[in-house]
Amino acid sequence: MKKDFETKIIGWAFIVSAILLWGGWFFSPHHLGEYIVASDFEEINKNLWTWIWLYRVHIFGWVIMGIAMFALTGIATKKPYRVLIYPGTGMIIVGTFTLAIAAAFYYTFGAWGVGNTMGKTPEETQQIMDGLLFTNHYVTCFVRFGRVFSGVGLVILGSAFVKWNILNKGLGWLTIVMGIAAMGIIMGIPDNFEIYKPIFHVKVIWLVLMGLTLLTKGINLPDVKD
Repeated sequence: MKKDFETKIIGWAFIVSAILLWGGWFFSPHHLGEYIVASDFEEINKNLWTWIWLYRVHIFGWVIMGIAMFALTGIATKKPYRVLIYPGTGMIIVGTFTLAIAAAFYYTFGAWGVGNTMGKTPEETQQIMDGLLFTNHYVTCFVRFGRVFSGVGLVILGSAFVKWNILNKGLGWLTIVMGIAAMGIIMGIPDNFEIYKPIFHVKVIWLVLMGLTLLTKGINLPDVKD
């Protein structure tokens, strides 16, 4: 069982990412929906800088999660379990940064819209919203597929945890179930932002569990013959 400076760094990275992700979301004075609407700009403007900074915190949560996954890959890629660790963490990283890019869109245009709609007539505001709609629709694909890509990675990574007992098997099975649920919900129920929201909260819980497990128990990297 490996429990040292490396596992502490990775464990804390998982926990910090959970705190930033959930804290930025929870304390935000206004939550955007799947599509930005004109009334969002009025709400954002009531606490503009608070909203901006908390969205930045949230986005950096995705970044720190990506760092945690890179770090986990760095210590857990011995033969033979690297055949699952590499693609598992790789797909989670791809999904994580896809979601970070999507979040950056909402952050940027949420703040941008405040200044660009201020003092505009309803007709002028609607023109701005019409121009934003195409890009917004495209970004919803980033949201969906970022979660699907992450789901694929969670299934693969969880399989490695279970097969070689790298981390607690219960956590391994939770990882697999999370991945299957994320893919099933998003692919099976398209365009339902409200149903997708619980996936985010479950992922935050998973990040905390990953961090606590690495901090308290470390990681098991057995020497397994091919």
